[in-house]
Amino acid sequence: MKLRKLRIRAGWTQRELGDKIPVHHSLIAKFELGNETPPKEINDLLDQLLGADGDLSDLWEHVKRSPVSDSLRKLMEYEAKATAMHMYQAHTVPGLLQTEAYAREVMHHALPWCTAEQIEEKVAARLARRSVLATEAPPLLWIVLDEAVIRRPVGGPSVMGEQLACLREASEALNVEVQILPFSAGCHAALGGSVTVLSFGNAPNVVYLEGGALTGMVRDSKGVARHSHRYDRVHASALPPTASGRWIEKAMEDFGRCKTYEPT
Repeated sequence: MKLRKLRIRAGWTQRELGDKIPVHHSLIAKFELGNETPPKEINDLLDQLLGADGDLSDLWEHVKRSPVSDSLRKLMEYEAKATAMHMYQAHTVPGLLQTEAYAREVMHHALPWCTAEQIEEKVAARLARRSVLATEAPPLLWIVLDEAVIRRPVGGPSVMGEQLACLREASEALNVEVQILPFSAGCHAALGGSVTVLSFGNAPNVVYLEGGALTGMVRDSKGVARHSHRYDRVHASALPPTASGRWIEKAMEDFGRCKTYEPT
């Protein structure tokens, strides 16, 4: 995210910046998405060309000290290539649709051992992932959210109100569908955690699981089929998109009226 901001500030395209290194512009895209970390010499040259005053060099050192987990890095690579993503999210709004304030609040509580600077770097990396939805041919994004996601006041009323408004706006896009799985659905196939099924043009589907010991990528055909079936069963129990939109709007109204809760 930092690299992208600096490049845009300089008024260069990814191709133009790549020509100045020189590296292929596709690598610049991967660096900006966080899918790859540039070699030290290229990172230092980027820092110099973009007038970052050492910020990119400092960020490179931090990344090397605290590398992204292999499963998350692979997920980011798959997100950049996917033609469709079908998600069930048990606890939070998907990273691809999180606002900056919401992402910061989630990171702050999930990673209490991180410094404020480290949290900001992780938030920037999460926001950078959203660029996959801003391409000329963005992937289909079909999301099923547990009702808890729109009811839990992450960050308080103002943060949640902004996040729900962002979610509602995103659901209006032709490539995005959002459904709510209400508490009244009772026990369901994905109580163990979140499930994301990623589809590609000419490659087999993969599944990303998030929840306790199950967290990680699933690539074997039998495992993918089983977890895809779990998603399908959850999807079948969710409210239709139109009704789900009304639920999100109702939650927005509730948070708009609620002024008593604020995070500590």
